[in-house]
Amino acid sequence: MTPLPQPFVDIPIAHRAYHDGAAGRPENSLAAIRAAIAAGYPIEIDLQLSADGQAVVFHDYHLDRMTPEKGPVRLCTAAELGRIPLNGSDERIPMLRDVLSLVAGRVPLLVEIKDQDGAMGPDVGALEQATTDALAGYDGPVAVMSFNPHSAALLAHHLPDRAVGLTTCAFEADDWPLLPPGVRTRLAGLPDAEHLAFISHLARDLGNPRVAELKAGGMPILCWTIRSAEAEAKARRIADNITFEGYPAARPGA
Repeated sequence: MTPLPQPFVDIPIAHRAYHDGAAGRPENSLAAIRAAIAAGYPIEIDLQLSADGQAVVFHDYHLDRMTPEKGPVRLCTAAELGRIPLNGSDERIPMLRDVLSLVAGRVPLLVEIKDQDGAMGPDVGALEQATTDALAGYDGPVAVMSFNPHSAALLAHHLPDRAVGLTTCAFEADDWPLLPPGVRTRLAGLPDAEHLAFISHLARDLGNPRVAELKAGGMPILCWTIRSAEAEAKARRIADNITFEGYPAARPGA
């Protein structure tokens, strides 16, 4: 298992890149990525799968919230998605390959693979393979993660030289209404985390005893999503690093 590189622990990570919709930098956009690079922040991005099997940098499963279009991301080809504007900007939906070309190793990149099974089950593989293909030959610091333990395990198999982790939380019913109760209960116990390099845990659930257990065993604990310096100070009582948005998190030595 490849450990998490130290820069992912040392410097606050810009959630969905250093975005600011009012400034024309939508989340997961190339403009937000340029801003993170300029500020020296590591970048977290999300990946979905296009209809033609490409890794697309987009958080939601549907286009409705972030674009003037509607419908599932997965029904559009990469070319079609690349023509769709992001609301409030001149930006378009980027592909992972676009992001890698832009970042070019200048800052660390934390890549979250969104669950493609629909219920955190084993029906995964296409997005993990597309991510692996895009990362081939990329020399910069990259770590990958997913809420779905099956996806994380597959990524660890495909990418033995990259740090692979779990995105984790309490899996409360209000936040995950489509997941069966038994699945939510199992995932809330973080049962698969010990086989991976790190977790990125929901900030309000950092008091979970399982998080303390993993930390005591030497596992790096990241957390999401921090939106103020006050919340950051509280999270850092437990977490080794934060994923942030909405304020300029302090960089060590800056």
